[in-house]
Amino acid sequence: MCSFNMIIGLTGSFGTGKSTVARLFKKYRAFIIDADEINHQILKENKPVIKKIAGLFGREILAKDGTINRKNLAQLVFKNKKDLSKLCKISHPIIIVQIKNRIKKINRNSLIVIDAPLLIEAGLNKLLDYLIVVKADKETLVRRLKKKGFSRNEVLHRLRIQLPLRYKLRLADFVIDNNGALNNTKKQIDRILQTF
Repeated sequence: MCSFNMIIGLTGSFGTGKSTVARLFKKYRAFIIDADEINHQILKENKPVIKKIAGLFGREILAKDGTINRKNLAQLVFKNKKDLSKLCKISHPIIIVQIKNRIKKINRNSLIVIDAPLLIEAGLNKLLDYLIVVKADKETLVRRLKKKGFSRNEVLHRLRIQLPLRYKLRLADFVIDNNGALNNTKKQIDRILQTF
């Protein structure tokens, strides 16, 4: 595989299956840095960030234990682009610092995969050797996300306020079509890894 430290960014639209692709990369002993996981930790533990977000969006986004209720926050910020942008301005700099810190701790000669839905929006693509964009068609996204409790309207609205997938695809070094079976996705990853 790679004989030096290689950083791959993994992104796509809401529901395209980035986490599934990241899990497949993990089977090749890639180090996965999950931006969502870092964000969840920040919303649980980082008191100054929690205070700033609650000051901006109101105390109704707080859970009983004083942490951020992510469901309430998501319902609020995904109503319009401006609120999502305000939240990103608070959280992205901290997430980026933590991602960089994790990269520094990983041994040389490693394959590092940064799984981040807002990777391009956060400017993380500057850290990468390669950008992989995971895509799936709209109906596949709706079907998958309905199983997770989202309505069709919620899915389409979230897609509308995010950076369009077509823009991300233009920046991609590799594209993984995640419409089909898991085995097909795995074959695409195998082909990508053979090019390194």
